[in-house]
Amino acid sequence: MVEDRKILIEMLRMTAPGTRLRSGLDSILMAKTGALIVLGEDPEILALADGGFNINCDFSPSALYELSKMDGAIILSADGERIVKANTHLHPQVSKQSTETGIRHRVAQRVARQTGAMVIAISERRGTISLYKGNIKFVSRDIGFALTKANQAIKTLEKYREVYNEVQAHLSVLEIENLVTLNDVVEVVQKAAVVLHIMSELELYLCQLGGEGDLIKMQMHELDTGMPGEVLLVIKDYCKGCKGDGNAEGILNHILESGELGSVDPTVILKILGYGSSLSALERPVVPRGYRLVSKTARIPAPVVENLVQTFHTLPNLMRNEPEELIKVEGIGEVRARAIKSGLTRLRERLVFDRNRG
Repeated sequence: MVEDRKILIEMLRMTAPGTRLRSGLDSILMAKTGALIVLGEDPEILALADGGFNINCDFSPSALYELSKMDGAIILSADGERIVKANTHLHPQVSKQSTETGIRHRVAQRVARQTGAMVIAISERRGTISLYKGNIKFVSRDIGFALTKANQAIKTLEKYREVYNEVQAHLSVLEIENLVTLNDVVEVVQKAAVVLHIMSELELYLCQLGGEGDLIKMQMHELDTGMPGEVLLVIKDYCKGCKGDGNAEGILNHILESGELGSVDPTVILKILGYGSSLSALERPVVPRGYRLVSKTARIPAPVVENLVQTFHTLPNLMRNEPEELIKVEGIGEVRARAIKSGLTRLRERLVFDRNRG
């Protein structure tokens, strides 16, 4: 699912407004001529092509438009920079299933499934651009629709990012006071999953908008600041048997794939983190390893944070030790040790003050 999303984003970027390929596609749409375009010229694709003309020229939007007036398919290089063939007929295996009804779209889907190439089908009747690659299908809507959905998504993102900030700040207070339960951890991860799902949907709209979505993209980057990395540190703090950033990223992807927008079940998160799937486990006390708060309080490299955690094992153990003990950890000098100690102390004071004021 995550890999499919990456492929789809790359397809949308290649056909986004402002690209030369999209300029050619828009000309075809406005002329209501329709087209079938394959991106790729490896032997497997060329073996499906029957007849037509060998073009082998540099790509240009006007050339694509003119060639689309002929009945057959157009074959471009995989990067879209050259026109390879035109007016060719494609014969994919009929054993490749297709959910499409129109001949052009059925051929496009079968070619995409058989070869793994990106295939574009333009419908002159419906005025749509359909993108295919492997088992992926995406129907591109007009810019106005994408812009409306992107604006709705950014407002929703602002709301849920604020909710996430509140629950992760509460988790910080509980960590300082050593009062964390699995329910607190799951709540943070759950809210983070909602925010990341919204950001993922928003990214799809922004890819469709191209340069038209630059202002919304700036807003998203403001809301995105530091969040994915912080969620990974929460996972490293509490997951059972989690080893390294790669493992934490895999766990986060597993959580995101386990539910749709706003619907990741708490028991699913519990199970993926390694605590079983019983709701009663939510009340279980847990102790943070210290990755997140140490990273928040002092600007130190990730390997040094790892050395601290491996030495002291838990955040409470780390907080109990004086700078003289911290210095014994590889990568920690006197200045850094005092910065860590004073940073954790200031964080405790600020969090307690904010809680009492609230």
